[in-house]
Amino acid sequence: MKYVVLIYSSPQPWGHPTGDYVPEHQALPPAERKRLNSAFEDLLGELQANGELVGGEALGDPAKSRLYRWTSGRPVVTDGPYSESKEHLAGLFMIDVETQERADLVGRTFAGPGETVEVRPIHVFDNA
Repeated sequence: MKYVVLIYSSPQPWGHPTGDYVPEHQALPPAERKRLNSAFEDLLGELQANGELVGGEALGDPAKSRLYRWTSGRPVVTDGPYSESKEHLAGLFMIDVETQERADLVGRTFAGPGETVEVRPIHVFDNA
């Protein structure tokens, strides 16, 4: 089963890894930050070694994004950020795992202080 793992954050300034730039992560004791970062890196390495990591990318500053909406019969562009919340999509990983439980483990491990992680199944189209 394929899933996309979406990481939402609002670091100031924008940078990666996003946890290094959010106050909630920065406020943790150094040993706890190191433990969380190691758990993330360990799981990422495990996903790569197992062939479960399909791909992933860190995204740039949402202030440099452009949003296209269909308005009055044509696409109209506006500058970002365009999210209603303080958090913006910071990056994503695509994984291919055997079970929902494995996907949940990935989401829990990828989540960090000051960030939100969404694990969403990828829709499979039925060509029948």
